[in-house]
This record gives sequence, structure tokens and C-alpha cells, in this order.
Amino acid sequence: MENMEQNQGTFQRQHQQDLKLSEVAGYPRTFDPNFKGPVAKRSCTDVLCCIIFILFIIAYILLGLVAWVHGDPRRVAYPTDSKGHFCGQKGTPNENKTILFYFNLFSCTSPSVVVNLQCPTTQICVSKCPEKFLTYMEIQFMYRTNKHYWMYYSQFCKSPFVKPAKTVTQVLLDDDCPMAIFPSKPFLQRCFPDFTTKNGTLTVGNKTIFEDGSGKKRNAIELRRAANRVNKILDARAIGMKVFEDYATTWYWILIGLTIAMLLSWLFVILLRFTAGFLFWVFMVGVIGIIGYGIWHCYQEHSNLQGRPNSHLTIYDIGFQTDISMYFQLKQTWFAFMIILCLLEVFIILMLIFLRERIRISIALLKEGSKAIGYLPTTLIYPVLTFIFLSICIAYWAVTAIYLATSGVPIYKVISPERTCKHENTTCNPEIFNTTEIARVCPGAQCNFAFYGGKSLYHQYVPTFQMFNLFVFLWLINFIIALGQCALAGAFASYYWALKKPDDIPQYPVFTAFGRAIRYHTGSLAFGSLILALIQMFKLVLEYLDHRLKEAQNNISKFLQCCLKCCFWCLEKMVKFFNRNAYVMIAIYGKNFCRSARDAFNLLMRNVLKVAVMDKVTDFVLILGKILVAGCIGVLAFLLFTHRLPMMIEGPTSLNYYWVPLLTVIIGSYLVAHGFFSVYAMCIDTIFICFLEDIERNDGSAERPYYMSQSLLKILNEPSMQTKKH
Repeated sequence: MENMEQNQGTFQRQHQQDLKLSEVAGYPRTFDPNFKGPVAKRSCTDVLCCIIFILFIIAYILLGLVAWVHGDPRRVAYPTDSKGHFCGQKGTPNENKTILFYFNLFSCTSPSVVVNLQCPTTQICVSKCPEKFLTYMEIQFMYRTNKHYWMYYSQFCKSPFVKPAKTVTQVLLDDDCPMAIFPSKPFLQRCFPDFTTKNGTLTVGNKTIFEDGSGKKRNAIELRRAANRVNKILDARAIGMKVFEDYATTWYWILIGLTIAMLLSWLFVILLRFTAGFLFWVFMVGVIGIIGYGIWHCYQEHSNLQGRPNSHLTIYDIGFQTDISMYFQLKQTWFAFMIILCLLEVFIILMLIFLRERIRISIALLKEGSKAIGYLPTTLIYPVLTFIFLSICIAYWAVTAIYLATSGVPIYKVISPERTCKHENTTCNPEIFNTTEIARVCPGAQCNFAFYGGKSLYHQYVPTFQMFNLFVFLWLINFIIALGQCALAGAFASYYWALKKPDDIPQYPVFTAFGRAIRYHTGSLAFGSLILALIQMFKLVLEYLDHRLKEAQNNISKFLQCCLKCCFWCLEKMVKFFNRNAYVMIAIYGKNFCRSARDAFNLLMRNVLKVAVMDKVTDFVLILGKILVAGCIGVLAFLLFTHRLPMMIEGPTSLNYYWVPLLTVIIGSYLVAHGFFSVYAMCIDTIFICFLEDIERNDGSAERPYYMSQSLLKILNEPSMQTKKH
């Protein structure tokens, strides 16, 4: 007992010396010495910001209602023909015509496709795609012997004809029918050529050479080259279908993996209370072992590729490929993965060596945090509430964005295949286009549907409304996160400032802290989240400008843009750190955001050495826990999806890309673990700030006792003793 009192006295004297130095440096203390815990009697803070926030929410709701009135999501769900009519819409002549058909696919290689995002050819709605090769000239001859051929061909014309009486020239001028049809298959409700490979030769409908309807011979390679823009969609179709098949095969295994990740995270959170030190070294050994297994696997794959043809090629040699599996056939890919994992392994080992003493302190803090969570188990359920709120915001933003994007009436523009028409991109009326001067001056030009818009005041400001939609979305997302942090901080602060634990802990601390944050501090939370939303909005604007002006930039502008991105990234991280601590001070004292942020900053600066010891090292421990959960589930999923566990359990068979469900399981498991460990992180941050307040306000005497536990005082006393000796 005497040694404990002596340690307390030594610690208090050392801390008072540190405080005097910090006050000289410009970080004064301002507090009520009679403070006994989170303030119960409060008043509303940052009322002006609260009013502005509520007005923005009302405007956001009104925007959603206006977008709902003017928008039409069917314009996203259904393809649109050249006249702006929906394909497959019920109650219309196109109800049974659900697929979009292109008259001349060769014209889709026109440069205007890049500018207008529209293929300069007539597009109509059909009930099915062509299944055979036919040209208009062939139909004219076949009609004399069998009218059935014309009945089949006419379904791909704009309007029904009794017989093919028009000449080829008239058909070209009037654009009534396609000059030729090719075997096609529907994808995304659009007809695309049915490309197949037969004995290494590209074919269309088992043909390599065919007529294009204008008297020219074409081959499958030429068609694929001519439809270069469509090829990307076709490649995406192949990958998309394979990915969909993989998800359809493994969806229940993915759910099982996420459920195991949730149970494993919960188990770790519970065990941290009793075996924090043991679990930490389990984390360490587990992470090092998982990375080591990854290094071994990369080495094995690299060795297996020795002597295989083309395995010596580099990623630069093969360029960009939509078939991701091609990269895994290169030795360079596995060598790069092995080097990255080796560097990560060395980094973690060095961190363990040089931070071993600080990690020991962090383990003790984890034990104290787990004790608090043990008294407040409802805090582990709060991430579910945050997830629900975030899901609602994301869904509302997405729906509003879709309705805004589909607002307006069909707008038609002149599109010329060769972009030689001076009226290119001008608006037109498809009903009378063939009788106008433009059709005579620009032969071959089309009046096709371009987009939805209008000339009203609402339609002119749709882009602005989209920006407003994005900004309020970011504001709401940051507000929900801030609300969760403040509510959890209030609950954990009530635990810390209870002198007799758990008898003095108030009932329903999470519910009480949540209600207090909503009732009194909505304005302060909105203020902090507004600052963060503005920074994130500027980052998105920079990304947008970088994407749009990428080709027009020089080296200097690229360098300046990289500097701006780096500055905003650092600013965002710094603001998140100060906001988090400001919310803790708001939960404890109930002051406004600026006052709380200033007090938190001064408090941390007065104890900067302790902050350096506790904050990042503890975060490092929790991050390792997340990696271990995701890594364990990832290893099991990898062994399952690659059939490495045939004796224990039979996994899904015939996967196209095993890494698709594997990445889904790993990322999902990490997010699940993040939800649980984020509660721990908030708990430790709150306890640490409360501890700093405790040692500044109290001296451990009978009149002013410490609220911290004796074990926590011993943990944080040792660094101060060592500092004094040095």
C-alpha cells in the first residue's frame, strides 16, 4: 500500500510538472474542479448550425419528392429506341418487344459514339434477336418463292411492309429496314453478334465470311474489329455472366463465411476481457502465419510456372486484359505478390520489436476497455443501428440520383456517321427529320434519341441538384458516424466516472447518451460533420476534374493536382482525428463544437507523450485483430473454393473465378470485424481522454479520489516514472 501511495505521489508530481510546461507552451487548463462526471443539465449547442442542418434535410426531402414527380426510373430499366420509346414497357405497342436491335452495327465504330454515347444508326425494339444470316437483297429474291422469309425479316423493320417492293437505294435513304441481319444473342436487353471460336477461328453463327447487304464480303474478324466499342461490352458480358454464375453457386458459402466472421469477432471481443495479452500474441502469430502462407503459396505458383510457354512475359507486354486469369499465368505477377507480402511481414516483425513496451501498455488498455464493454454489452449492438442508418441514406441518395438522371422529356440530336455534317449535335424532330434541310444537306445523318432533358427551370438545374444530392448525402453520412461516436463516448464516459463500478453506472447508458446527443448536440455534430463533408466534396471535385482533363494535362498540372490530393487527404485524416476527440468532450461536458474541439486539442497537447504511446499503438493492435479475422476466413474460403479440403468438406465446383467469392468473403469479413472493433476503439479513446481529465482534476486523496481503476493507474504510472529517470 505504501508503495502504491508513493507511486501515486510521484506520478502526480511528474504530471503537474508536465502541465506547467504545457501551459507555458500555450495550452492552458480551463475546467471546474468540482466536476464529477458527464454533465446532466445541458442546453442546446450550435443552434444556428442545427437549424441550417434541419433546413437542408427538409430541402433534401423536397428534392426527392420533386425528382420522384419528374423522374422515371423505367428509363434506366428499359432500353430506348431511336424514337425515345421504351422497349418492353407494359401498356405500350412495345410491351412484347423487350430487346433493342441496331440496324447497322458497323456504324457503331464512328467517332461520334465517343462524343454522344450513342450509336449513329437506327435502333428499334424487337421481340427476339436474329438467328440467321439474311440480307435485304436475298429477301427480295426469296419472296418470290416463299413469303415466310419476308415475314421473318420484316419484324426487324421500323414498320410492317406487305412485301419488299422498295429498292436497296430507297431502303438506305428511308432507313426502313436493315440491309442485313446477323445471328445475335440478347445481353442487357440489346442484340449483340453471337461471336464464337471454332478451332481457334472467330466465327459469327458458324460463318467466317458473310454478306453485309451492300454487296461487300465481310468476315467475323472484320465485324469484331468494326464493332470495337461493342467488343468491350461483349467482353464485359462474358466476365459478368461468369461472375454472376460464381455468386449463384457460392452465395450460401459467402453468407456462412460472414456469419463465422461475426461470431469470431464477437468471441474475440469477449475474450479480450480475460486474455487480452494472450489474444494479442494470437493475433501476432496468426497474422504472421497467414502472410507467411501467402509468401509460400506465391513461391509455389512462381516455381510451377517455370518452363511454361509465355510465363516469362511481363504485365507490360500483355497490356490491359479483361480476362484477369491471364495475369495469374505470369511469373512476374506472383513474384510481385511475394515481394509485397515479404515487405509486409518484415514491417510487422520490426514493429513488434521496437514497440514491444508500448504494446504491453496497449494490451492493458484493451483489458480496461473490455471491462467497460463487459459492463455495457449493448454497445456491441450499436454498430447494427449505424449500419441501418447508413443503408437508408445510401438507398435514398441512389434513388434520388436515378430519378434526377431520368427527369425530363426525350431529346433528339443529329448524329452523322463520319461527323462531317455541320449540323452535328443539333436538336431535331424525328417525325419530320427526313423532310428537313438537314436530311438533304447531310446524307446518312440520323435524328436519334440522345438523352432526357428539357428547357424548364427545373431541367436546367438538374446537374446542380445532383451536386446538392451528393453534398447532403456526405453530410448525413458523416453526421450518422458522428452521432454513433458521441453516443458511445457518452456511454463509456458514464462508466469511467462511476466511482463504484458497476453500482454507480446509470441505467441504459447507451440509450441515455444517444438521446442526449440528439436532443442537445445535433447542431454540434452537424457542425463537425459539415466540415468533413466540405473536405470530401472538394476531394471528389478534384477527382472529377482529374478524370475529365487527364489527357489535356501537362506534367506541372499533374504535379500540382497530386499535391492538392495529398493535402486534402492529410486534412481529412486530421479533421477526423480532432472531430472524434471533440465528440468525446461534447459527450462529457455538453459544450459547443468549437469549445470542445479546442479543449480536446489543448488536453492532448498537454499530454502529447501519452497520446503518442496510446493512440496509434492501440489502433495498430485493433487493426491486427481485423486482419486476423479477415485472414482466417479468407484462408478457409481459399482452401474451400480451390478444393484444398476434399477430405473435410466439399466446396462449390466449377467456379470460373474463385477469387470473386474469395474477395467478397475477405472484404465482408473485414467490414464485419471493423464494426465490432470500432466500438473497442471508441471505448479506449474515451477512457484515455477521461483518464487525462481525471489526473488533471484529482490527486488521489480522500477528498479528490481518482476515478480510474488501480490497475489503470499502475499501467500509466510506469511510463511517467521511466520518463523522470531519463
